[in-house]
Amino acid sequence: MSAAPVSHREVANRGLLVVSVMLTTLMQALDTTIANVALPNMQGSLAATQDQIAWVLTSYIVAAAIATPATGWLASIMGRRRLLLIAIAGFTIASVLCGLATGIGAMVAFRLLQGLFGASLVPLSQSTLLDVYPREKHGSAMALWGMGVMVGPILGPPLGGWLTETWSWHWVFFINVPVGILALLGVAASLPSDDTRRTRFDWRGFAFLAVGVGALQLFLDRGELLDWWNSSEIRIELALACLGFYLYAVHWKFSRTPFVDLGLFADRNFLASNILIFVVGIVLFATMALLPPYMQNLMGYPVIATGVLLAPRGVGTLLAMLVVGRLLARGADARLVAAVGMLLTALSLWQMTGFNLDVPQSLIIETGILQGIGIGLVFVPISTVAYSTLPMAVRTEAAGIYSLTRNIGSSVGISIVMALLSRNTQVNHAEIAARLTPFGSNAGLLRDALQTGGHSGLAALNAEVTRQAGGIAFLNDFHLMMLLTLAAIPLLALLRPPRHMAAAAAVAE
Repeated sequence: MSAAPVSHREVANRGLLVVSVMLTTLMQALDTTIANVALPNMQGSLAATQDQIAWVLTSYIVAAAIATPATGWLASIMGRRRLLLIAIAGFTIASVLCGLATGIGAMVAFRLLQGLFGASLVPLSQSTLLDVYPREKHGSAMALWGMGVMVGPILGPPLGGWLTETWSWHWVFFINVPVGILALLGVAASLPSDDTRRTRFDWRGFAFLAVGVGALQLFLDRGELLDWWNSSEIRIELALACLGFYLYAVHWKFSRTPFVDLGLFADRNFLASNILIFVVGIVLFATMALLPPYMQNLMGYPVIATGVLLAPRGVGTLLAMLVVGRLLARGADARLVAAVGMLLTALSLWQMTGFNLDVPQSLIIETGILQGIGIGLVFVPISTVAYSTLPMAVRTEAAGIYSLTRNIGSSVGISIVMALLSRNTQVNHAEIAARLTPFGSNAGLLRDALQTGGHSGLAALNAEVTRQAGGIAFLNDFHLMMLLTLAAIPLLALLRPPRHMAAAAAVAE
């Protein structure tokens, strides 16, 4: 259920197309995180409650998750070029509307619109690059595409913080306008039209999958805010998610033209790559969600300083992707490259388990660069192998599934680490406080607190206990991410190296 592929011979200006596609990918990837740091300013400006302002993020995530699987069908009836142009224009216009919003209702509606248009940008960009490059250069193509996908979320928080503090939160959305215009003009000038074909839209399948994906994203995004199982809303969302996925699986089994072909998972490379990118999504986005609050809330860093210290992570990713594309083109074993990347990622997380609340900036930068290099070495080989044994005609549909898997992985990772962070902070606080008694070895701390400030001194001591408890909880999460990364390494054995890579390796020998 995909548009006819565009041959690399048909593209007159491949360089312009690559730049335009990278701008498109970067614009969408930035918006997954750039608005997060601006939420407190937006809450005051829009007169919203804590629950209402959370929908600014939730509406975008849910809309994008529901619309992403439809990319393949839309490309088949509209053509990839037309769909990409509409998606870029719609995303840019929706960004302007978000920046102009004066009420929380309008903001949520415009963010919903932004998510719907932005859903197809990443899978379309990926499948376009795969088609316009010859198969032996797919590693280089995925390295270029991955720069936007992986660096965008890393640069989002510092860029959002700088724009909010320098101008206002409105510029978090207005920044998309020049990027969107350049991407639109570039794609219009460089991407040729492709064939379309009329296919019946599977409304029943779409409804089942939309309920499953939408309910799952709501469950993951709002679980921590609503205290998970203590909320009837969360229990209902989980039940709907399970029901939606089950009904779609049954529907797919007996449908001649299903909305999304789950048969693609019969390809071992595609299945294993989806599992691995799910893990990458968990580790990358969960770690990125943990570091800003660790540095700002526990170490007292301002937003701009936090962004500067986290920026080297993106530099490491860029460097790794530049190198890994050439390695794959020369016949390097994608599984070996990815294994090295996972080991480097696990090493950086192991170093982070030794952080304290006075960790030097040099160590933060060092672990960030190391982890950026590791993620870059993992992301490109997996993304290359994922499509290596699939027919060209299904790449757009497969790219939509692949992007959805990565996004769900990020949502699962963030939900898990935040839930564990809250729980472990309370547990650690109770254990530390139990050791602060008038009769133990820490009796001096209580005495000093009472003598210096009375009740205010005890409050200050309690705040420090909470700070230390939170620091330990963060380290527990880093340790969990390390174990998850190591546990995923054996999955690389499921991948089969593409034939062209094996042939190149034989020639090199």
